[in-house]
Amino acid sequence: MQKKKVLNGIEREELLDVLKTRFEKNRERHVGLEWADVQAKLEAHPGKLWSLHEMERTGGEPDVVGYDEKTAVYIFVDCAPESPKGRRSLCYDREAWEARKEHKPEGNAVDTAVALGIELLTEEQYRELQEREAFDTKTSSWVKTPAAIRKRGGALFCDRRYDHVFTYHNGAESYYAARGFRGLLRV
Repeated sequence: MQKKKVLNGIEREELLDVLKTRFEKNRERHVGLEWADVQAKLEAHPGKLWSLHEMERTGGEPDVVGYDEKTAVYIFVDCAPESPKGRRSLCYDREAWEARKEHKPEGNAVDTAVALGIELLTEEQYRELQEREAFDTKTSSWVKTPAAIRKRGGALFCDRRYDHVFTYHNGAESYYAARGFRGLLRV
């Protein structure tokens, strides 16, 4: 039986309180945006609230990092200082997970993102996020990998060390306790 992807009233109010507090505490992430506008958009899209709840539940600390004028969409991204704890120790995708013969991780980043209703950050989005503040100074995060690299068995991940953002490659089937993924949600 598939889990219903709608929050009850208490969950909804608690999440909105958390998001509002984070929004107000981190105004530099969304200069010129107003919480009332964000909240109205969220309340009009209960499925998106569910995804934000899941981002929060898995340790992502989602926050608004932008607004797309053309599409009238707010952009939420995981802003936890380190890769979300509830989304670590995952290989890159299902193909990589199925290729592991032993010591399979609990899951994979791509399928987990889909289940949460979010997208993996691209390398470009990850770098844009890092321009705002320092993230992943002790952990790393899988990023959306170009098909040409994935076809050859690889996957990309990023982190921040020595005050620089680095992009690396690894076998897609690899997983580490300090590697997870950051997600993006458009509302």
